[in-house]
Amino acid sequence: MTFAHTPYDGSTTPFTIGLKPLDPAEWIEPDDRLTQQLDLKRRLYETDFETVFAAEPDTIKAQAEVLAMLAAHLPARFPEIYRRTANAIEIGPGQQSVALDSCPQTPLVAASLLVQEDLVLMRKGSEGWRLAAAALCFPSSWSLAEKFGLPLDTIHTPVPGFGAGTRPAAIIGRIFDNLHADQPVERMNWSLQEDDRLHLPRSKGQRDAGVTDSKAGLLGAEPLAAAFIRVERQTLRKLPESGDILFTIRIHLDPMQKLALHPDRARLAASLAGQLAALDAAQLAYKGISANRDAMIAALDALSQP
Repeated sequence: MTFAHTPYDGSTTPFTIGLKPLDPAEWIEPDDRLTQQLDLKRRLYETDFETVFAAEPDTIKAQAEVLAMLAAHLPARFPEIYRRTANAIEIGPGQQSVALDSCPQTPLVAASLLVQEDLVLMRKGSEGWRLAAAALCFPSSWSLAEKFGLPLDTIHTPVPGFGAGTRPAAIIGRIFDNLHADQPVERMNWSLQEDDRLHLPRSKGQRDAGVTDSKAGLLGAEPLAAAFIRVERQTLRKLPESGDILFTIRIHLDPMQKLALHPDRARLAASLAGQLAALDAAQLAYKGISANRDAMIAALDALSQP
């Protein structure tokens, strides 16, 4: 019983930038849930398009650049999953197919239907880097409508210690400015949620209401039994032609109960408990677990015993 990523194992620290160089060959992460998650993306585009997609009109070329990069990368890196035909990418084992000219006005949609990752384009302007386009089917408790078109500093305002004028905000701006096309980077973070929904587009008001509407908190009275660990693997890649930056977000959802079966459960549980204990009040509120932190630590402490 293993997890794809465990950033709570001490390898990363919550509320830090934590970017690391990324081997371009490891840019995209398909797994055995590929078909299921692509089906969910298709349904969301059919039923809730304005919630999961937004783009400035002059980003079409940059969107097409992303699609071309993925169409070249995926069959070469994963020939057992992806096959290029004359003008399409066939995806197995679900026998899905994405025509490369199927979305001429929104090529980022076609690109996102190839991978489990969400795809966000950041563009440099007078106020810094802003969110200029996004195919965002699996947001982690945030709303694309609330963030679209905003610069990084404003997007990060709700994150404790990362708003405009802070040192992390300045560092992130410099990282974006200095990113090279031949050296993508990645980072990991984690959160806890009450169920296994990938599509979680809560506005800040909705999220805050969900946290406070019950004495049991967002995760309920028995958080270890019901909660899921939501791990985000994020990558940043400078696009060589447009100069925009592609931000990918890959979600991994693991039930907390699965932690009890992990061969390294004692160390992982102890590390996660330690990270929870180290969060201050603002950080706990941002993650939505103020009411559940103590119960979760107690449950994790029990798991960490030999």
